[in-house]
Amino acid sequence: MVKLDIISDPICPWCYIGKTQLDMALAERPDHPFEIEWHPFQLNPDMPPEGMDRHTYLERKFGGQEGAARAYAPIVEAAEAVGLDLNLAGIQRTPNTIDAHRLIHWAGIEGKQMAVAMALFRAYFHEGRDIADHDTLGDIADGVEMDAAVVQKLLKSDADIEGIHKKDAGFREMGITGVPTFIVAGKHAVPGAQPPDLWIKVIDEINGQVEQAGEG
Repeated sequence: MVKLDIISDPICPWCYIGKTQLDMALAERPDHPFEIEWHPFQLNPDMPPEGMDRHTYLERKFGGQEGAARAYAPIVEAAEAVGLDLNLAGIQRTPNTIDAHRLIHWAGIEGKQMAVAMALFRAYFHEGRDIADHDTLGDIADGVEMDAAVVQKLLKSDADIEGIHKKDAGFREMGITGVPTFIVAGKHAVPGAQPPDLWIKVIDEINGQVEQAGEG
């Protein structure tokens, strides 16, 4: 197996699009060598714990609805191209994602990281749910057969907050300034949402190298 690290934030639309493009390639190459692990990166590390009204956030970041519409136009187009019908108008709040990242981390311990990461994308981008809300996170945990009561108890504590911040800071020190960023085999960084054809080429190259090594 080859490690594929995904550095991502569950409120990042390009992360959702990029993972969907990767999934399309993995479906084309079911013999792919990847073992996937998700890692935290907060797009808005200074976001208040309670999050922010979506309209206020867009006003501050893009100068209003027109600026936001221009910024999100390529996102909507790219999402539709891979079959994602994002409900951006349904998003009421831009959350602080520290607790969502903690849930992804805990899910990893139970081997359910992928299911939780994708459920967070769906909750935010399709259902308009506040993924900083502890009840929402508990529902997501329950939906993948994690113990929601244990998750709720952990969320009320400071468990793993420092660790998430350290990981995030470590990626920034490595020079990562945006997500998604994919790291193949611990050394090859692939930034941004990449088309399925690129991932198919990467998979074929890795599988070819493995076959050559086996023949040798």
